[in-house]
Amino acid sequence: MEKIISTNRKARHDYHVEETYEAGIVLKGTEVKSVRNARVNLKDSYARIENGEMYLYNMHISPYEQGNRFNHDPLRVRKLLMHKIEISRLYGKITEKGYALIPLKIYLTKGLVKLELGLARGKKLYDKRRDIAEHDSKREMERAFRERQRGE
Repeated sequence: MEKIISTNRKARHDYHVEETYEAGIVLKGTEVKSVRNARVNLKDSYARIENGEMYLYNMHISPYEQGNRFNHDPLRVRKLLMHKIEISRLYGKITEKGYALIPLKIYLTKGLVKLELGLARGKKLYDKRRDIAEHDSKREMERAFRERQRGE
């Protein structure tokens, strides 16, 4: 059973996601409670590999209301948990031109907080325009189809 806590909708708009990976996150006590209350923002966050370990930057976890002095910095760098082989394979792909590790969603699985990372390549402005045009044309076709069904 998987409970989705937050998704990064901007990621699919700004990047071509080629592969996805699952990673665990090292969190402190009150951070877990805030995550369970869905007080997480993945916008503008990214992962980086340093010294054979993976870290997540700019993920905002709001302080827990009842946490008082036990709360942690909302934007602190958090370690991601993956197998060494996977990390080394990702490091090889990231060193290629234009690839980045972008968090796509954060969710709970069997009581554990997991993060879905996407190996992504940035979209150009014309790609974004084309995607928007395709989305609009699809919406127009569906609207026309519904109107035709009502008319008959």
